[in-house]
Amino acid sequence: MHLLALTSMAVRPALADLAPLLHAHGAPVRFEAAGGVETARRIRAGAPADLAVLAADALAALHAEGLTEEPRPLWDSATVAAVATTAPPAALDTVDDLRALLTAARAVAHSTGPSGTALRALVDRLGLTDRVRLVQAPPGTPAGSLLADGRADLAFQQHSELAGLPGVRVLGPLPGDTAITSTFAAAVLTGTTRPGPARALLDLLASDAAHAAALARGMRPHTPARPR
Repeated sequence: MHLLALTSMAVRPALADLAPLLHAHGAPVRFEAAGGVETARRIRAGAPADLAVLAADALAALHAEGLTEEPRPLWDSATVAAVATTAPPAALDTVDDLRALLTAARAVAHSTGPSGTALRALVDRLGLTDRVRLVQAPPGTPAGSLLADGRADLAFQQHSELAGLPGVRVLGPLPGDTAITSTFAAAVLTGTTRPGPARALLDLLASDAAHAAALARGMRPHTPARPR
């Protein structure tokens, strides 16, 4: 019998790559991906699932509500900027480059997830709130899709969600102290009827083999922040 893991869209590519490995280790699992907000809503509504893989902040909130066991941080993912493949070359080496891209764009697309929240805060910190038109992609829809159909000139999202999208060219991560990094974590749901296999699956997701799949999709094993 397959376990069911509810996940955000950002980790879907890495988890899809991992599925054969998990099956080979006796942990067959079916992943259902949706926007992070929708996935958290489903868990709060009592969706019959075994595990969740979401942004660490979202899982921490679910854990505080008693809906998950202790979350385990897995991977860090950088937010990247992207343009349409038909756009002229653009630099993204300095904060001034980023400012120029933001203010020149007719519309800037972002997601409903943690990268979108962080981007809005960054635009405000840069003093560009009144100069940048931000457009939120629908839940579960890559921000890059708004580039491909001309609704935006610039998009920001997790690298795993933008890389390989038709009509989209990734410029790279944000420069200097404007860099945005999201941590993704996994946790066993307290409502699971198979806690033992779900915990074994969590151990596999935290393994070196799983980290290799995440690296191939532009993420890296989580590094705890150093105390200041």
